[in-house]
Amino acid sequence: MIILPAIDIKDGRCVRLFKGDFGTVEQVAEDPVQTAGEFEAAGAKWLHMVDLDGAKDAARVNREIFLSVAAGTGLKVEVGGGIRDMAAVEDYLSHGIERVILGSAAVKNPAFVKEAVKAYGAHIVVGIDAKDERVACEGWLDVGEVHYLDLARAMEQIGVQTIVYTDISKDGTLSGPNLSQLCAINRAVSCDIVASGGIRELADIRALRENGLYGAICGKSLYKGTLSLRGALAEAGAQE
Repeated sequence: MIILPAIDIKDGRCVRLFKGDFGTVEQVAEDPVQTAGEFEAAGAKWLHMVDLDGAKDAARVNREIFLSVAAGTGLKVEVGGGIRDMAAVEDYLSHGIERVILGSAAVKNPAFVKEAVKAYGAHIVVGIDAKDERVACEGWLDVGEVHYLDLARAMEQIGVQTIVYTDISKDGTLSGPNLSQLCAINRAVSCDIVASGGIRELADIRALRENGLYGAICGKSLYKGTLSLRGALAEAGAQE
């Protein structure tokens, strides 16, 4: 299982939110490149980054920060937030980003996701974020009627290979991941499932690995010290 430490960017700063609420912004680190370097030094191979401004504004607001991290480290960086067209996908993937995450587009423009997958294959990841099992879009500000498993199956049908699943009610809470929903989506589709939201401690990593999840995103747990990145990597096993 791969471990992806997380760096979320808002207003150029490394922050975390509580349950996706922009009113709960908390700065958790000073410099994104330095923080990424520390994760790499601890043994990480991957890094998960989110443009929170971009998610709201549908634009690549913090693009330069992501490209600086990719250029300044040996990490494989995946980026989400504000990627709404092929130009954005091509821009990131041609400037050192390993994978781009399409979230709102999966609901609102599946034809675009299909086009991106056809062009870039495994470099395209779909992020499914849900509240009460219903998919949320536009920086989690818009919760619709689409069930997360239905969206996952639709994405599998168009060739998506990797899905990041977030239960918004768990995000930033350090209360443990939603294992039942994660296992349900892992059973429902053949895609690799990355768990996001709520991870607190080593026992959570162990539970995700034992249930066959492909990856785990760790954010607040690393910044608050409830989880050691080195310990998580050791529990997860060899990193790809």
